[in-house]
Amino acid sequence: MSIPIIIKPVKNDYCEQIINLILPIQQIEFNVPVTLEDQPDLLDIETNYHQGGGNFWAALHENELVGTIAMINTGHQASALRKMFVKKQYRGKEYGIAQRLLETYIQFCKDNGITDIYLGTVDLLKAAHRFYEKNGFTRIEMNALPHYFPRMMADNIFYHLHL
Repeated sequence: MSIPIIIKPVKNDYCEQIINLILPIQQIEFNVPVTLEDQPDLLDIETNYHQGGGNFWAALHENELVGTIAMINTGHQASALRKMFVKKQYRGKEYGIAQRLLETYIQFCKDNGITDIYLGTVDLLKAAHRFYEKNGFTRIEMNALPHYFPRMMADNIFYHLHL
């Protein structure tokens, strides 16, 4: 049975819900040593994502935030994929939320002349690695990242997709 999921761009009025989704996944579920202070972008979605030509999307189930994906437009016809998170009970193929979020992101890139997507993640998120690889991303070394990629300090695994 499929549940109705709406994917839409969101702005600062969703900051609190976004923080309440992302921080527990990072800190509790995956034990990544990152805090809100390490991610000030979450306090101002509009300045950090929308203003530069990027975007921030939410997956909503009955007005509950259950997933996110964000894009920083880095210029150079490239983007940095950020904040890809899906609430644990909504993960998997049966819901397809991560896939729909990524497809929304890729379509936005295509519509806006962006040909390269880069992302950083952490080594212990093995399911995320499989998901990106299944979707055509290639793992690259940190020194292969373009100079304009905004690297997060916790990231130690990097991927690239050329559209």
